[in-house]
Amino acid sequence: MSLRPYALRCDHRATPLGIDEAAPLLSWRLASAHRGDAPLAYRVRVADRAEDLDEGGQPLWETGRIEDPDAIGAVYAGPALKSRTRYHWRVAVWPVERPGPTGPAGEAGSPAGPAAPVEATSWFETAFRGADEWRASWISHDPRPIPVMDAPTEGERALDDHGLAPCPTLRRAFTGTAALRARLYVSARGLYEVRLNGTRVGDAELAPGWTDYTRRVQYQTYDVTELVRDGENVLAATVADGWWSGFVGFEPRRAGAHYGAFPQFLAELHIDHADGRTTTIVTDDTWHTHTGAIRHADLLMGECHDLRHGADGWDLPGFDDTEWSPALITDTDHRLLVASVDEPVRATTALRPRSITRAPHQPDEGERGGGTDTHIVDFGQNLAGRVRLRVAGLAPGARVVVRHAEALDESGRLYTANLRTAAATDVLIGDGREHLVFEPRFTYHGFRFVEISGVPRLYDSDVVAVALHSDTPWSGAFDCSDPEIRRLHDCVVWGQRSNFVSVPTDCPQRDERLGWLADAQVFLPTAALNADVAAFFTKWLRDIEDARTPEGGFTNVAPRLTGVADEGAPGWGDAGVIIPWHLYRTYDDPRFLARALPAMRAWIELIHRHNPDLIWRRHVGPHFSDWLAPGVPTPREVIATAYFAHSTRLTASAAEVLGLPDMARDHHRLAADIRTAFTERFVTTDKNTEGEPTVRIAGDTQTGYLVALAFGLLPEDATGPAAQRLAELIETAGPALQTGFLGVALAAPVLDAYGRADLAHALLRRTEVPSWLFPLRHGATTIWERWDGWTPGTGFRAPSMNSFNHYALGSIGEWLYRGVAGLDQSPDSTGYRRLLIRPRPGELSHASAGYESARGTVTVRWERHDHTLGLRVQVPPGASAEVHVPTDDPGSVRESGAVPVDGEHLTLLATIPATATATATATATAAATSAATTSATDTDPATGRSVYRVGSGVYRFTASYPSRPTSGYPTAPVASATPRRAPSPAASLAGSHEEDTP
Repeated sequence: MSLRPYALRCDHRATPLGIDEAAPLLSWRLASAHRGDAPLAYRVRVADRAEDLDEGGQPLWETGRIEDPDAIGAVYAGPALKSRTRYHWRVAVWPVERPGPTGPAGEAGSPAGPAAPVEATSWFETAFRGADEWRASWISHDPRPIPVMDAPTEGERALDDHGLAPCPTLRRAFTGTAALRARLYVSARGLYEVRLNGTRVGDAELAPGWTDYTRRVQYQTYDVTELVRDGENVLAATVADGWWSGFVGFEPRRAGAHYGAFPQFLAELHIDHADGRTTTIVTDDTWHTHTGAIRHADLLMGECHDLRHGADGWDLPGFDDTEWSPALITDTDHRLLVASVDEPVRATTALRPRSITRAPHQPDEGERGGGTDTHIVDFGQNLAGRVRLRVAGLAPGARVVVRHAEALDESGRLYTANLRTAAATDVLIGDGREHLVFEPRFTYHGFRFVEISGVPRLYDSDVVAVALHSDTPWSGAFDCSDPEIRRLHDCVVWGQRSNFVSVPTDCPQRDERLGWLADAQVFLPTAALNADVAAFFTKWLRDIEDARTPEGGFTNVAPRLTGVADEGAPGWGDAGVIIPWHLYRTYDDPRFLARALPAMRAWIELIHRHNPDLIWRRHVGPHFSDWLAPGVPTPREVIATAYFAHSTRLTASAAEVLGLPDMARDHHRLAADIRTAFTERFVTTDKNTEGEPTVRIAGDTQTGYLVALAFGLLPEDATGPAAQRLAELIETAGPALQTGFLGVALAAPVLDAYGRADLAHALLRRTEVPSWLFPLRHGATTIWERWDGWTPGTGFRAPSMNSFNHYALGSIGEWLYRGVAGLDQSPDSTGYRRLLIRPRPGELSHASAGYESARGTVTVRWERHDHTLGLRVQVPPGASAEVHVPTDDPGSVRESGAVPVDGEHLTLLATIPATATATATATATAAATSAATTSATDTDPATGRSVYRVGSGVYRFTASYPSRPTSGYPTAPVASATPRRAPSPAASLAGSHEEDTP
């Protein structure tokens, strides 16, 4: 297979239906089976007819042939895109000419002569290009009539509706004819589900997603061509409170209705006919509304379906809606409407039960306390989603109650104290039908266990857990020889799944679920390796922008919400700088920086204005410091000033990328001044009794050294002693971390960069509190919020803040890819143009990672047998890689079974002896040998490295390698493939069933 483009994307999405971006990015990846294949030039054509992409056609716009071997995308720069139009586009890539049949031995040749371009085609479709094009009105069920109220008659089982109103149903009948093309444009203030002639439209869940509805309201576009029929048609919808008017957050004085009082609906259906006519159906007062079977639905409290209030066929033609009320027009303003830029939340995975048991009966709890009709279902996996339940023989008025929890208490009942005020309860009330399937539609919960009452018999086939999350395409995979580390990676992935729900939330179970900025910025490097999050964070960066304070500062959560201090704390507000920079480096899309730079600059100016002495102590918001660190607190000014310097330097770098040298120079100068202020205020140097230099950072905490080293705040002669002191603090603690959310993300990368990958491995394999493996050995299937969320000695920690599905501490996932497997890019690379392959084997016998980068597929696999290590590397076309082959015998290195010889695709850069010890951070330099020597440090002092520069293709290295080293640190035995059942109330991972792995 020769060079070919694939995975064509428009603004980081495959064939997006309904965009409103005036100049979308059209991008592609590259693949080839031939070593050394690389692109030489590209051409992009865009047309509103597919045939105009061909030679001789009349494209709307084309780039012409562009000589740019680094290109993997082009921003549209043609005539203004029209609304509601499908555009076809094609990329042609010219490869660099390869040698013919007489080329290097072992490589496939191709015929001599100019290489022909290889093409691939895709499409995107626009939605509305301006607010003035909308004709629909916002409509709702009239909330003004107050329903009569009857006294509860069921005692303790009286239904708690939490003050929520029934979900409105809306319908509009119209006469139509078969469509040539039909598009439905939909939004809601709240949540919606739309049906056309009884068929659900699309598969989006919790649509249109969460934004600050006072700044921006998303809408979605659906292709409904096949659903329109001749004769009577019915467009119908159900709406729910959602984030708009439901319960959100934890502020008791403003628990809900943050944006509005009741849900509203907006829709336009455009039907294009073969004769050129267009029929348009819009939401207006000709619609009819009623309330249906969903008596309440809330993201935190749950959902109740009372089938006695349902009306069969209400969404079908022929239904008599004369008793329904006309819809109330609530608004006609369209200025805040924007097309969605990311994939929606979808139901992606169904999990079968691991076990079903009868719930213990506790008489003092009344009917709710268990009994013969109450069951506990363990799905073997903590997740965010809902339950699908099959019920038979439910009498009219009979009730099934489904309660959710992450863990069980000591008695075997649901542990719900940590949910705080979130009821997380779904209810089904029967109407006498013999067979029912109950699945909520406008709520989701964080759970592993459910208690189902009201069902005498429950079988495995009756119930599944349905996982919901934003449908970010999975892009990464990790594996290694230690089953517990594999499970740790699984926990990280499930934490990401559970908390990427329209926004990156902190947790999916309690009354919070907010888009905390610090949690997201520390986890982003891991998230972006696990999945393609470019579109997801494009949307959320707009939420961050919308949330900015009048002074120009970033906030702590986005979307902004009452009850959380607006003024961004150090490490939290700084996410507005850190996240765009990391996205740019990952996806090679400078628009992330261009859109964010004004806000980045305003953030730095705000901090500088209030802290002219460059020590960030004023306007620090709630200053969460190193949140939930178990050790001695790090001085707040140390963390704040370190982040001030870091954000300033990144802002300077962003200005450089965007061609703004004056701004870059000013911010680099300011960053240097902050660095000097940091050193003068917080850093002391001395010598020990042996005359060796020592460094102390104020507070003498692990996190203090981590931020100073990671952000480059120390003089060069102080970095080595500071790294040594960091290692001493970690070793003295166990070895163990005493860091919280901010410090944990830096620990393994910093230790690795300063020659202590052995210590990073020891932390990775530690099994006592605090560690990543302790929760796994006590039932964790996701990352916990606290290192010690549950221990045998203390039980559950304070329920006021104790999530068992919280991804921040899962930031170790980045080092599993970059460190353990060795899949990384050089510090000066973007979009994985220059790879850095540096395995850190530790005590493992094999590890591998795969990543679908913006440029193409990257894979690394290493394994050792006896005294030999094998390393397989795949480099995508157009990229190169610096490959570090661990060995103390350079003469033993072989590539594809032969002695490596410098050539077109492979060059020896350096051989680094086992005694070499690097003292600098990972930085690449212009000189190849210098880069090879300083870009990585020794992961095992007994092992040197042979460093090669390779081009694209697959390379198979082997070399002699010492017997498996031992770290010298106490670690528990490697777990068996079937872990033992842990005695904790949370139960264990073993036996989890997943039908669709990421």
